[in-house]
Amino acid sequence: MKFEDYRFCNEIKNNLARLEFRRPTDIQYKAIPPILRGEDVLAIAQTGTGKTAAFAIPVIQLLQGKKKGFSDDGIKCLVMVPTHELALQIRDVFDEIARDTGVRSFCIFGGVEQAPQIAVLERGLDILIATPGRMFDLVSQGHLNLNLVEILILDEADHMLDMGFIKDIRDLVEKLPKDRQTLFFSATINEYIKKIAYSLVTNAIRIQISPKDPVAKNIDHFVAYVEMDDKRFFLERVINQHPDSKILVFVRTKVRAERVCKALDRAGLKSITIHSDKVQSERIQVMKQFRSGDVKILIATDVSARGIDIPNVEFVVNYDLPEQSENYVHRVGRTGRGTHKGHAITFCSQEEKTILDDIEGFLGNPIDMITFDKSDYQATIDFTSETKYDWKALLKDAEESDLAFKKTKKKKKKK
Repeated sequence: MKFEDYRFCNEIKNNLARLEFRRPTDIQYKAIPPILRGEDVLAIAQTGTGKTAAFAIPVIQLLQGKKKGFSDDGIKCLVMVPTHELALQIRDVFDEIARDTGVRSFCIFGGVEQAPQIAVLERGLDILIATPGRMFDLVSQGHLNLNLVEILILDEADHMLDMGFIKDIRDLVEKLPKDRQTLFFSATINEYIKKIAYSLVTNAIRIQISPKDPVAKNIDHFVAYVEMDDKRFFLERVINQHPDSKILVFVRTKVRAERVCKALDRAGLKSITIHSDKVQSERIQVMKQFRSGDVKILIATDVSARGIDIPNVEFVVNYDLPEQSENYVHRVGRTGRGTHKGHAITFCSQEEKTILDDIEGFLGNPIDMITFDKSDYQATIDFTSETKYDWKALLKDAEESDLAFKKTKKKKKKK
């Protein structure tokens, strides 16, 4: 089924065509009909599968159909998200799909002056995307009216729960009309998240897009054993092998982010960092530089980068392994978005092997290994600017080895 076959208004169809949205992804195909019917939805889908458009498209269709009866005294759809970056990103998606429909969206978050946000709220809008802190500040000050909210969307819900926002979510629900429609979108699910989700929705349609491998099929992901003190040399090698590629590098702490950035600077490679010590204006500027490609290397911590959707990120490098296994899926999901091909490389030191075991247990499969002999390893450290070490060849060798291994397993099964 194509988007042009849906009974959307012409403005939405035109916008989807302009954005080159031709066919819905799996999550969009399954989520759009029940949302249009006004049903609650509990949706679990991998990062990069098009979750934002899965709720944005039907919500805009629903709201534009009621526009004539709208007044400007309250919000009709509230989207609650965990981070500033995600709020801005989702606002952009709503704006693009809602162009010429008359449906107005806006996002609010902390770390910036609230007066301009209040001014927009006073002019009236239909869809509000918000982080919990600033939203509750404006509600308590009387600047934000939630009495007319018809649709509540919790996006990246698992991450909000991880960040301790469960009380905020429950407090929010108490302020909303009981007959609202609730949409709960998450990349991962466990018993705790499931329990919370079912306490917030009513007779929800459950949608789960979860193939055997939690990592999207269009992402090649590999692990290489690299000692902690040697990681900077291997990161330099990856960057030099792919000088025109956008590369997102994940580290464990904000201190590590700055150290890696300085190490790259000493090697003559320009990079930028994003983490919780950055003020909001700095974070917006960093994302703008990386999104535009002015700077092609972004070094990030998990909290700051969750939910980031940057076009054409070719490589994700796990410089440090994530302490939470689920975050591995979210990290590598920053590449290979939609139908694009992506690559992820993880550097695992001796002391991180137990973390790698946990991640592989979570995935249900071992991660393909990149191997190299001692001379290659040493050459990367000693002669990073001269060595013929070819990362692309290693990736290809790993892919071919994995394919050969799978064929061998099939033959054994037949016997």
